Amino acid sequence: MEYSNRHLREIAEDYIHSERDRRIFCRKYCDNITIERLAEEEMLSVSQVKRILKRHYFTVFRHLEPK
Repeated sequence: MEYSNRHLREIAEDYIHSERDRRIFCRKYCDNITIERLAEEEMLSVSQVKRILKRHYFTVFRHLEPK
C-alpha cells in the first residue's frame, strides 16, 4: 500500500509527540534517508535511530487509512 508523504507526515504529527523522533521518522519514511545518515545528522548512534524508528513505526502505520 502506498501513502502520500503529506498523509504520512500528518499522522506522524498527530501520534509522535517528540519533535526529534517525528523528524527522524519523517526523514526516513518520507524523504527516504538512510539510517546511517540520520544517525549522523542527529548525532545519535545507528542503534538509537533504529530504536526510535521501531518505537513509532507501528503507531503511525496502524493509524493510516488507504488514500
